[in-house]
Amino acid sequence: MLLAERWLATQARVDTLLEQLTPGLPAQERARAQHLFYGVVRWADRLDAALAGLMARAPRTKVRAVLFVAGFELLEPGAEPAKIVHHAVEKAKRVASAKEAGLINAVARKLAARLAQAPATVAEAYAHPAWLVARWEKQFGTDATRQLLEWNQQPAPVYARWRSAEAPPEFLTPTKWPAYFEVKAGHWDEIRDLARKGALYLQDPSTRLCIELLAPAANETILDACAAPGGKSLFMADVMRTGRIVALDLPAAEGERDVRFERLKENLTRVPSGVEVALMPGDLRQAGPRFFKEFNLPESYDAVLLDAPCSNTGVMRHRIDVKWRLQEGDFAKHAAQQLALLRAAARLVREGGRLVYSTCSIDPAENEEVVQRFLKDARTPWTLERHILAYPWADGHDGAGAFLLRRG
Repeated sequence: MLLAERWLATQARVDTLLEQLTPGLPAQERARAQHLFYGVVRWADRLDAALAGLMARAPRTKVRAVLFVAGFELLEPGAEPAKIVHHAVEKAKRVASAKEAGLINAVARKLAARLAQAPATVAEAYAHPAWLVARWEKQFGTDATRQLLEWNQQPAPVYARWRSAEAPPEFLTPTKWPAYFEVKAGHWDEIRDLARKGALYLQDPSTRLCIELLAPAANETILDACAAPGGKSLFMADVMRTGRIVALDLPAAEGERDVRFERLKENLTRVPSGVEVALMPGDLRQAGPRFFKEFNLPESYDAVLLDAPCSNTGVMRHRIDVKWRLQEGDFAKHAAQQLALLRAAARLVREGGRLVYSTCSIDPAENEEVVQRFLKDARTPWTLERHILAYPWADGHDGAGAFLLRRG
């Protein structure tokens, strides 16, 4: 409940709040706390709408959090309203006043009745912004949009890419994607140990798409142009076995802790011994050949991977708070930044070399339209050789776009 209270009060990023969970919390309690917190964030709009008008004045955030958690529990399959209301009241007695506990008792009963009613719109039913649902319906159609909404509201499975030459343990469940396994609950101590040793890397199967298009080869020199947190650099190194990777990314502002860059450094320590790795903090848009020359790094590359920052519309099952932060005008802003990054990356590809542009977006404005604009305006010859568009409801994993471009 504490995480829900902090999120309702601050709208802070979910991943940042999760870091505030007590480190020594038993695994089962941690899992339950995360489940309830994620549920509150996923269904926030529907819960807020159901609570509208049930209280004369806005309650303290603490009380609102109790009601949101109870509301999410009421939405779960097999919910028992009487038990959930009772639990909410008992919780309120511990964290709030007796008067507030009485308020929660009255409001939670009415909330249960409201949540049992059918929502008026699809956007309300699946707790997504109405403008975003309308955008998807225009792009993908009604049926596909409903499937996407259902997908986004489900807890995300955890997948691991197996890196070791040894056979994976039996508790990892094979998937239809080679080298990818589903991680079931109950083995997190073993998973953490295997990850620390470098035997596996937690990663969605959609990640493989841009790597397969790029097809890194032994002894190549490759630039990972937006590398943090390093999962794709590690993947490329595993495929290459020998060669050189330069991992570039924009560091956090001075004075801020850079968790992504810390993870990038850590992941790059696990690359195969035959792959030389250089880690470079910098802005790709300003990092031309001269920038790399100053650090005795290659000025051009056999291949460049640009996994560009995007709206994250393909990964909303994982990044559950994105839909509440995203604004309609953000797509144009992202596309402008992506085009600038793509043009900057293109300057670093040798004649005949390859450039893969990828996003974890499912929006054409950030995928096909960016690439088409790049090709139209390019001053040197480029060819789009192949592309892949993955959609969660069709492919069974996160959404993504990946485009293989060749220079010359």
